[in-house]
Amino acid sequence: MKFATPSSIGKNAFIPGREDLEALAAIAKALAHPARLRVVCLLAARKSCIGCDIMDEIGLAQSTTSEHLRILKSAGVITGEIDGPRVCYSLNPAALEPLGRFIEATALEADGLSPDCCASAEGDCA
Repeated sequence: MKFATPSSIGKNAFIPGREDLEALAAIAKALAHPARLRVVCLLAARKSCIGCDIMDEIGLAQSTTSEHLRILKSAGVITGEIDGPRVCYSLNPAALEPLGRFIEATALEADGLSPDCCASAEGDCA
């Protein structure tokens, strides 16, 4: 997946295709909950963690924690390896890179735009 670079920003900026956008949306959707963001932060800080430790850390019921972990794993944001009766979870930074590049490219594209960009268009905005 390629994104606009600072030198290509403007009329020639790359716009991701439908499949790339769907992949980005799936990752964003997986991250779109405070508990799942806490899991990501926890795994980023600890490198790996047993499922029951995650449950204790985020303070949710086991079934709720398991559902959040399932969603993150399904999106590829985390990995889980069975270690006896436990599952050891780790962050998959490579899965987050495309979303990070997309956000960075979008921020660079928008840099310098006025928050009131439509105000100057005098009714041209839909």
